[in-house]
Amino acid sequence: MVVADVGRRRGALPPVAWPWVLAAAGGLLALLVGLSARYGPHRDELYFVAAGRRLAWGYPDQPPLTPLIARAADLVAPGSLVALHLPSALAAAAVVVLAALTARELGGRTGAQLLTAVATGTGVVVVTLGHILSTTTIDTLFWVAIVYVVLRTLSRDAPRGWLLVGLLTGVGLLDKHLVAFLLVGIVAGIALTPQVRHHLRSPWAWVGAGLALLIWLPNLLWQATHGWPQLELAADIRDEYSGLGPRLEFVGLLLVQVSPVAAALWVYGLVRLLRAPSLVRAKPLAWAFLVLVVVFLVTGGKAYYVVGAVPVLLAAGACGLEERWSRRGLVVAGVVLGLGAFVAWPAALPLLPERTFGASVYPELNDDQAEMIGWPALVAAVDRAAADSGARLVVTRNYGEAGALEWYGSDVPVFSGHNGYAAWGPPPPDLTGPVVLVGYEGAPAWAVGCRSVGVVDNGVDVGNEEQGGAVQVCDGARGSWVDVWDEVSHLDA
Repeated sequence: MVVADVGRRRGALPPVAWPWVLAAAGGLLALLVGLSARYGPHRDELYFVAAGRRLAWGYPDQPPLTPLIARAADLVAPGSLVALHLPSALAAAAVVVLAALTARELGGRTGAQLLTAVATGTGVVVVTLGHILSTTTIDTLFWVAIVYVVLRTLSRDAPRGWLLVGLLTGVGLLDKHLVAFLLVGIVAGIALTPQVRHHLRSPWAWVGAGLALLIWLPNLLWQATHGWPQLELAADIRDEYSGLGPRLEFVGLLLVQVSPVAAALWVYGLVRLLRAPSLVRAKPLAWAFLVLVVVFLVTGGKAYYVVGAVPVLLAAGACGLEERWSRRGLVVAGVVLGLGAFVAWPAALPLLPERTFGASVYPELNDDQAEMIGWPALVAAVDRAAADSGARLVVTRNYGEAGALEWYGSDVPVFSGHNGYAAWGPPPPDLTGPVVLVGYEGAPAWAVGCRSVGVVDNGVDVGNEEQGGAVQVCDGARGSWVDVWDEVSHLDA
């Protein structure tokens, strides 16, 4: 009987609207690639490239996958922003395709698939992540892929699908540990849904869990042997985002990060997944979303943590509209969704000249773009200070500054005590004498004979961390670098 039901279910699915889906994904990909060389690299991207040049099974603030991707881009085309941003653009396009396939798995025909692709592909958070190589970009792709495979596994009652879920989860955990929260939410959703609860007893599910753990194990061992630094960093982030204000901000961003118009669609989809009898096998994904929102709201998480769980809700909403509305109505909905997101695109993509962007309101909406402007000016200021003082090394306050000096090729060796850079230092004993400091508001206690020799001025007031920062020259460290390196080192977001 189960076999017959599965057969009917597969036969009932509409065909994939490949021309429309690929056109939507391809359009987004072309746009992202076309804009990929504008502005500059993000501070996190600079750090990922630096980490990729020092490959390991883990780092104090992240697993190894994104640095590995950055390393591959750096090897293929050193110094190329197009190559550095291409994996993110491909990931965003893949998210659009998977979102449309999710709509199809829920019974959506061409209209629902295309509406889902438009809502997902025009979402501000998706285009932002598609332009910047980050752990969140890759994490979002794995979340959407896992949700899609879980939906197929539950809706078709095909437990062998848990093997693929395990594989995706294991690789995803090598990018960001948040995937574990998604799986906890899915398990909770299945436990709350009697119609699919038998999957918790499936040996395939347990084998999938074992496979995920096996793939994740090298990074777990790295964290264990280094004192679990990511737990320390997570506590720092939790403290930063605790309190009433950040929690209210979490709710607000949750509703607008795709777009305010799209929020209406995914809320409608969430209600459908919870209430529609025909979607009961997809209901665990609605419960999973709610569990994740509560967990991250309580623990001080960020709204974008759950973005990978939103496309299935958009898909459910689009399927509902397709059942109720005419084709013209769906076209109007798609246009409204696109326009509702486009107004915020200059905050997500480098559409404006740097000066125009700096003079606009957009840096207040998204500081990621601001962190992609001004790095050549910083490197030039440091090189001038080193040349004038005869300094033989540079020490920076954060990994973005250190990464920029490496990316653009500083004239002197660069060191930093921030996160992963702390483990790559200290400077060798023979590097003594004057040192250039970047990013410090005053003279740090571990340095002697410091004096300000200039400031960083990128000519564009975008409000990033570097603009107006002091460049100092110090006589050296207070003792050997080994003696003071613990004072230089710090672990924070």
